[in-house]
Amino acid sequence: MQVKNQRQSMLLALAAVFFWSTAATAFKLSLQVMTPTQLLAWSSLASLLVLAAFVTHERCWGEALSALRARPVYYLAMGALNPCCYYLILFQAYDLLPAQQAQALNYTWALMLSVLAVPLLKQRLTRRDIVALLLGYSGAVIIATRGNLLSLEFDSGLGVLLALASTVLWALYWILNTRSATTPSVSLLLCFLLGTPLVWLVMLLQGEMVLPAWQGLLGALYVGLFEMGVTFMLWLAALRRAEQVSRVGNLIFLSPFLSLIFINLFLGESVVAATWLGLVLIITAVIFQQRGRTGNTGG
Repeated sequence: MQVKNQRQSMLLALAAVFFWSTAATAFKLSLQVMTPTQLLAWSSLASLLVLAAFVTHERCWGEALSALRARPVYYLAMGALNPCCYYLILFQAYDLLPAQQAQALNYTWALMLSVLAVPLLKQRLTRRDIVALLLGYSGAVIIATRGNLLSLEFDSGLGVLLALASTVLWALYWILNTRSATTPSVSLLLCFLLGTPLVWLVMLLQGEMVLPAWQGLLGALYVGLFEMGVTFMLWLAALRRAEQVSRVGNLIFLSPFLSLIFINLFLGESVVAATWLGLVLIITAVIFQQRGRTGNTGG
């Protein structure tokens, strides 16, 4: 049985939040020397190795093989969803947009979760959900237009569309995961085990099967470790040790704001006021929605 220790839990969670906060910067730097598909191919391979090592340490390979034998089509579909389709679309969005826009728009996935839960989980939208959606997506429009709401001019219309499309895939992935009783680390391993070869196949078909520059490989290794692999383990460990899970969970809202600081420091992007305002609206909407569910005050 996992020993509870709130201090250790908070430290682990803060480490996870720190690494996730660097992801947008790492994406953008890596995409300067490699394509979105190349970045995903190498980073997902790195993540797969990390996940395999973790499952080995946890002695969960028996569970992994049993789960794969029981539902091979399910895990193939989930692997096609994440990492393959989700990250391909997300990295393409980062390739087209300033990092501050892509990362902020990506945080609307939590709002998309409530939208998809209506047809897929037969849930209903409460008044609180509707207010949160209006608030959050108002923030998204502010970010995408840099505050010029009436002009509706975007740095890249396609980039905005892809960033929002990635939230649909990410929300869909987590909804489908609610139907799995498999240990989270095992489930994620199987997704990467079956999804990573699909990414390499896409790279082959696109004619991009070349060894990237060492800077790109280093960036992909960082992304694989700290966006997809190690950080997941840190977060999982934090939740297991937590005496008060809500206090740990709330730390995740630090990530997008820290991310903007790193984007400014390491990418040289001047973070415009519209991004700060839009992100505050999105995070406020997510917190407002989640607090309603916790207290059963929605509706």
